[in-house]
Parts: sequence; structure tokens; C-alpha cells
Amino acid sequence: MNRILIVEDENIIRSALKRLLEKNGYDISDAESVSDATERFSLDNFDLIISDLRLPGAPGTDLIGMASNVPVLIMTSYASLKSAVDAMKLGAVDYIAKPFDHDEMLKTVAAILQQKEIAAADPSAPPPADSKDGKTQIIGSCRAMQELDRRIQKVARTDATVLILGESGTGKELAARAIHEQSGRANKPMVCVNCAAIPETLIESELFGHEKGAFTGATSARSGLIEAADGGTLFLDEIGELPLEAQARLLRFLQEGEIRRVGAVQPVTVDVRLIAATHRDLKNRARNGEFREDLYYRLYVMELRMPPLRDREADILELARAFLAKQGEKLGCEQLSFTPDALELMRRYPWPGNVRELENAIERAVILAECDRITPDLLGIEVEPQSLSELEAHYTPQPEVQAPREQSRTDLSLDDYFQRFVLENQDTMSETELAKTLGISRKSLWERRQKLGIPRKPKG
Repeated sequence: MNRILIVEDENIIRSALKRLLEKNGYDISDAESVSDATERFSLDNFDLIISDLRLPGAPGTDLIGMASNVPVLIMTSYASLKSAVDAMKLGAVDYIAKPFDHDEMLKTVAAILQQKEIAAADPSAPPPADSKDGKTQIIGSCRAMQELDRRIQKVARTDATVLILGESGTGKELAARAIHEQSGRANKPMVCVNCAAIPETLIESELFGHEKGAFTGATSARSGLIEAADGGTLFLDEIGELPLEAQARLLRFLQEGEIRRVGAVQPVTVDVRLIAATHRDLKNRARNGEFREDLYYRLYVMELRMPPLRDREADILELARAFLAKQGEKLGCEQLSFTPDALELMRRYPWPGNVRELENAIERAVILAECDRITPDLLGIEVEPQSLSELEAHYTPQPEVQAPREQSRTDLSLDDYFQRFVLENQDTMSETELAKTLGISRKSLWERRQKLGIPRKPKG
């Protein structure tokens, strides 16, 4: 059993992380500070140390030198990403942003421990292909994806602003990462921001930073995400959800190459390449006054369109087999294969949730599989044969992607039901009413929106 030391001064976060890791089979010890950790434990006895960056007394990065050969994973808030990059330079094995997703934390921990074991057995062994040292791979060989790959290679050689368009779940962030990794900024940070996941009252502070006393609660000066990406790439996902005031600030950043923190007098010069993405029709929103027209044309330097999965029939089975191999390796059942019926169902299904829905369906099937064959019922997308063509004919892509309003179905997963319910009711219900009706907290509603990529309805 792997031993992990958690060093975190916030009791709630420390306790929650400890429970999460213990539940997944790790032997956990915890401490409140660097001095507390070194006084109570011999650091060399652990397989991994997970430490917050900012701790009372000494910073978490001090553990890197003290722990000799024990890898140190640094936790940091979004606004401290630049410091996290500096921590990587000091020898941290990786960093993870808070608040962290449980699955992301478990995946990161497992990858670090796996690489540690490989390195111990063979010091010359390369890192695993799915580690963060590996390059992003966009699977697909259809004509649309080949053209997309060519355009990514061309635009990556420049510093041009890129606007990536496509429905939710088509892989817009993967395309952004591919551009960054093939650019001259590849060894600099790439900061990813979901504009729909940050409250409107905080978005300007998060992006541009703020000075001490700029608003109630600003007890100290703080740099923003754009500064954290200095020298590298800033990816703004769901940019169509950005409030108009923040759009004005972003426009100045694009025009002048400088930002001004909230409450500051002097601007700060930054060198950041911007990649933006949206599933909305920005041109139409600009006409309606919901998006600044001048910002739209500043973003519209280079456009990439991510094709929906229903238009990539030749890639569906290739993607499915790749996801099956990935999940099989992750769960230790690498002999799994699809039955012919399952392959035919996946090929014909319209995939309204695109690649994300396909990956989730296969992950669910691998978890539920009791033998080495993935059958249609395990995928959770089964429809009656006579209604399949009706479903395909019913689904018509819209300029702004919405959940298809199908007749009542009994094969919806919980995520499908959640997505459809929110999209159909958010125009008439507040966030509080949505959460209450679904029987969850507002925080859980926000987290599931983030997980499924469901933007909030912009305030009119």
C-alpha cells in the first residue's frame, strides 16, 4: 500500500482529501505545515507528498528539497498558477489547481506513483504516454479531422489569436492544447479558464487580478490568470459567457498587450497568446448586443471548427476502441472488446453529447462489464430499432447547441437527464430553484455544470 503525506493548513480540505485517498486504498498521514510534517514524520518513508503551496511559516515548495527522492505534488489556487509553474522548476513532480476535481486528483496521484515505480525498476524508462509530458493526441482520420490537424499545425507556428467553435463535447480544449504544444510557447504555462464556471462578480478579479482594498474582501494584492500565463497561452473556454465589462477589459488586453488589475492605476505588460472557444454563435450574439462586436472581430483572426461526432462516422469506432483501451488499462481489464451489435449501435447513434458522451458511455460500460465483451445494453444508449431512425431524423443541429427535445425516454443516464433538465428550465428558473428541484445544493449544481460543460444562462 502506497504511503502519502498530505500537508495542508485548511482542515476541511485536508480532511476531505484524506478521506478521498483512504477510500481508494492509500495509507494517509497528514500535517498542517512544513514544520509540523518534518517534526512528526520522516519524509523519506512516504511514496508521495501532496502539499499546499501557501502554508503558515515555510511554503510547500520547501518540502521538495527536504524529501530527497520522494515526489512532491503541489496544490495551488487558480490565481497562484504562475507560482505553481515556478514550483515545477524547483522540482515539484506536478501541480493541481484548487478546488480540484476528485477524479483529476486520483488520476494524477495514480500517474505519479506509477511513474515512480517504473523509474525505480528502470531509471532510463520514458514517462507513460498519457502523462502530462506526452503530447495531446486528437483521434480521428476523417477528412474534417485531417483538415483540422493541418490548420492546427499552421496556426501553431504563429502567435495569432484563435477562435475554436464547436458543440459541447467535441474536444475544443484538446485542440487548444495541441496548438500550445506545437507552438514556440510549449515550455511555458498554458492556463485554462472556463468562463461559465466563474461567478460574474469574480471574473474580472480572476482574469486580471486586483489590488489590496479594491473591493470588500480584497485583503491583499493578487495577480490574475492572464499574468499567470505570461509567456505562454491563455485558453478561455465558453468565452460567450463572459460579462460585457470583462469583455471590454479583454479587448484592451488584446489591443495593447497590457492589463490593469482591478483597483490599480498602472498597467502591467504581458506576453500571452489567446485561444478562445465557444459553442455559441458569437456573430449573432454580437448583433443582439450580447457580445461586443469589436471583441468578436479581434478574436476572429483564425477560426477552427470542431466537427460534431455525428458528422465523423468514420471516426466513431476508432475513438470507441481508443477509449476502451484507455479504460481497460485503467481498470485492469485489457481483454475487453465490443460485440458486433455494440459497434453497429455506436456507429448509428447520433451522439448529441459528442465525443464526451461516447467516452462516458464506454467508461460506464467497462465498469459494468462482467465478462470480456461490451454489449449494447452496457453502453446505456440503447434505443428500440424501429425508433432509431426516427431519433436520427429528429435531431437537427441548431446554431446554438441545445439539448435535443426528444420524446420521453427511459434510457437516459443521470448525466443525460441532468443536462436536459437544466437546459430546458434554466430560462425560467433561478439557480436556487434548479438546485432545489433537482434535490442538490447550489454548489453541486455548479460542479455538475462544470463537469458536463453546461453554461449558465447569461443575465439579461
